[in-house]
Amino acid sequence: MEVWSKKIYLELPKPCEEDHRPLQERLIAALKDSGPFRQEEKTAYIRVRSNALRNASDICEQSDFRVTATIAFDGYGWELLRLEAGNTAEAHYGLCVDLGSTTVLMELLNLNTGEILGRESIFNPGINWGEDILSRIFYTKGRPERRKRLQRATVEGFCTLLDSLEKKTGIDVHSCPILTVSGNTTMIHFLLGLDAFGVFSSPYAVQTLAPDMVRGEELGIPIDGFVYCCPGLENYLGGDIISGMLATGIPDQEEICVFLDVGTNGELVVGNKDFLLAGAGAAGPALEGGVVHTGMRAEEGAVDRVTTEQGRLKVHVIGEGKAKGICGSGIADLIAELFLNGWIDLRGRFQEESPKVIKVPGREEQETELAVEYAPGLYFYQDDVDEFLRTKAAAMTMVEYMMKLIGLTMEDVGRFYVAGAFGTHFDKESAVTIGLYPDIDRDRILSPGNTSLQGARKLLLDRSLAKKAEEIVSRMEYVQFGAVEDFLQLMVAATAIPHTDLQRYPSVARRLEERRKERV
Repeated sequence: MEVWSKKIYLELPKPCEEDHRPLQERLIAALKDSGPFRQEEKTAYIRVRSNALRNASDICEQSDFRVTATIAFDGYGWELLRLEAGNTAEAHYGLCVDLGSTTVLMELLNLNTGEILGRESIFNPGINWGEDILSRIFYTKGRPERRKRLQRATVEGFCTLLDSLEKKTGIDVHSCPILTVSGNTTMIHFLLGLDAFGVFSSPYAVQTLAPDMVRGEELGIPIDGFVYCCPGLENYLGGDIISGMLATGIPDQEEICVFLDVGTNGELVVGNKDFLLAGAGAAGPALEGGVVHTGMRAEEGAVDRVTTEQGRLKVHVIGEGKAKGICGSGIADLIAELFLNGWIDLRGRFQEESPKVIKVPGREEQETELAVEYAPGLYFYQDDVDEFLRTKAAAMTMVEYMMKLIGLTMEDVGRFYVAGAFGTHFDKESAVTIGLYPDIDRDRILSPGNTSLQGARKLLLDRSLAKKAEEIVSRMEYVQFGAVEDFLQLMVAATAIPHTDLQRYPSVARRLEERRKERV
């Protein structure tokens, strides 16, 4: 295991007439002779910039030349960041971040022990310029001042999290020598203040996929040390997915694995230690509650669970209060229940003869439209069902296309990872019922949670994983689903619930029959 930073206690020889070396030289010599560097060559590169020397003499004199040096890896060698009086080697902390388009999460870790000392999250301030990534990209297109505005907003989000962690833990987080970041290609461009239009526009020549180490102060992030961003593979497959590979260990596994992360975009990796095939494409915001007329994020007031009791829908509301809308996991449950109860057919069409399907006053120019009332005053409409099925069809068609490309079926897959928030909160049975997950042994369907943050955390604790990330990127073969000519045609079969070929979903067929018998 390699480290990004070291805190080394030094007892420096005091200057005298016989030894009047400059303090800079004295520090470098003491560091090279210290325990952490004895295993390395004496020629190890250690840089001491002038800003680290400004208060160094006062600190040395006040502490009788007993000091602790914080040094950090700058991408090529080591740099002295600060001196502290006395032995403070135990107070060694670092930060990791999942820079999502909707939410930003930051953790503070004890770098000596690996313990997570605090975790905070906020909505990404960039939402002010568009909830979807594309709106933000177009907002900054050809407008350097707007890029600066969005970059400052991103950094202000980091600063808010730093302040929250400091208040929560009592630790001076601004003294951290290293911050690791995982995010998609667009978010990393926004953080660095780069033009992100290449992410969206052909030939997709983005500004960078592997940013160099950068000092926090250059970005406006008030930490003493450096920021490392996990590298990405392509415009739509960024460092958050490479972090997912580090978190799950798929590139080192014997068995074939599928890794699926679906939000507005869908990212997919299929492989093991022998091969890695990756792809990305548009999915749609419906899985996160977007587009749906009464959809919302998974926050207080959102319906996140739907079941059927005695032929009636029963919902659970986050916060246990009045329902305000429905989030992604609730939508999956709702559609599954509508289908199993026969209230919608395999095409997702409402069955008018069902007593639970009602006609409601139309929106816009429609006179009436079909819907179900899933909570008092809250309706789920036909076009809501249609939008969700298009999204789930896009996700599963990615998987199906990739499996066909390598000549495998789901029976060949050892583990099916569903990453991110939707993987964590979606009920497996509901997801299988609607055809979002394959009908395989449920123990093989894994929800590892926020693998972007987990990967950033692993990177923070082990610098050698930066080389591992580069190796993973070099091994991956990439498929741009948007360029697959017959992709839309392939989606048609997957738009059905759970699929036009029900034989692929034997457990769903059994549940349908059980519900049918209950209704008779």
